[in-house]
Amino acid sequence: MEQISSILNDLSIGKKFEIRGWVYRIRASGKLAFIILRDASNVIQCVAKAENFNDGDFKLVSSLTIESSVSLVGELRKDDRAINGYEMNITSFKIYERNDNFPVSKDISEEFELDNRHLWIRSREFNSILKIRSTIFKAFREFYDKEGFYEVQPPLMVSTATEGGSTLFNVPFFGETAYLSQSSQFYLETFIFSLEKVYTITPSFRAEKSRTWRHLTEYWHAEAELAWTDNEQMMEIEEKMLHYIVGKVISENSNELRILGRDIETLKESLKPFRRIPYKELIDMSESLGMPLKYGDDLGADEERQIMSNFKTPIFVTEFPATLKTFYHRPDPSNPEVILCHDLLAPEGYGEVVGGGERIWDYELLRKRINEGGLKEEDYYWYLDLRKYGSVPHSGFGLGMDRVAMWIMHLDKITGAIAYPRTIRRLRP
Repeated sequence: MEQISSILNDLSIGKKFEIRGWVYRIRASGKLAFIILRDASNVIQCVAKAENFNDGDFKLVSSLTIESSVSLVGELRKDDRAINGYEMNITSFKIYERNDNFPVSKDISEEFELDNRHLWIRSREFNSILKIRSTIFKAFREFYDKEGFYEVQPPLMVSTATEGGSTLFNVPFFGETAYLSQSSQFYLETFIFSLEKVYTITPSFRAEKSRTWRHLTEYWHAEAELAWTDNEQMMEIEEKMLHYIVGKVISENSNELRILGRDIETLKESLKPFRRIPYKELIDMSESLGMPLKYGDDLGADEERQIMSNFKTPIFVTEFPATLKTFYHRPDPSNPEVILCHDLLAPEGYGEVVGGGERIWDYELLRKRINEGGLKEEDYYWYLDLRKYGSVPHSGFGLGMDRVAMWIMHLDKITGAIAYPRTIRRLRP
């Protein structure tokens, strides 16, 4: 049994192969039936001729329906008119299941497609999306493994909020209340005192009542923490990481990118050095970028989309005002009103894909920031303990894998970048 891609790579004209998969398209005309068969690897045209079968078998094979599952045996031959330039001349077949009225076609509404995502993932488009996602996840791991990081597994049910109580999912926990994790950052920080360089890829959950084109309620979060590292060093590592991921997708998924209509040359622009722009400088530039802002304004989805439509490569935004960032970010000792952090914004209007920076590693300063935020010290006792026993300078980041995938594939909405999106309005399938 061969995969279609193996046959097309082998190109042994006249050699007999057996392939199996699903009917992608079929057209019958007189004594010929043309079947486009798909498997996980590719598609290929197969032709059944009436002269090679008895009447009953030819009627069976020529009346196959979309998404029927079959195996086909035949010889490969060159035909420039066929998809991929080759076709198989079928000599025998086996039908596993013939179905009628497959409900999903190309001309469907977005809601219908989302309701039937369990079937739509069979499409060539979503097959390509899934392959590119696989490369992105694999490349992330490869990069950090090569850099000497350790992969760790923090909990998903937690007792302490990371970002804020209003966006937490509450879970009953044997008489207590647990929360679904918004971020693994705090737990990753505990690991650096043992392993120094750590990362994880896990789901995160945000109970935000947001309906923007780039928000999910459940999303895949890649995070890393690194001891003895400052904000500038962290940005250098992240830039190398994204170059690695984009390079891998271009080298391994060029065919899938073309199926999705992604301009590969535009994507290659992201392999150039990333610009660093202080928040104040970006605010000063904002009017010329089509989104007038004033100092102290947050950069939301709309603002980032407008600003990043003017850039071809990602940019790091640095030196945010302390009022815009969460308590654990380290203020700049030379200017405490500014935080030693960064957001990495993707070009072509996609906006933030990474948030990171230096963490406060001084015990008293962290206590002060917790209290200023109206939080309870006792809820963060173990996080404070990290600053009491051998604290060190350290930095980290969180990367939204679905947002990165959406940008790399140039998709319109984040719901198209993940197989089963969870949003404020969608829990099924």
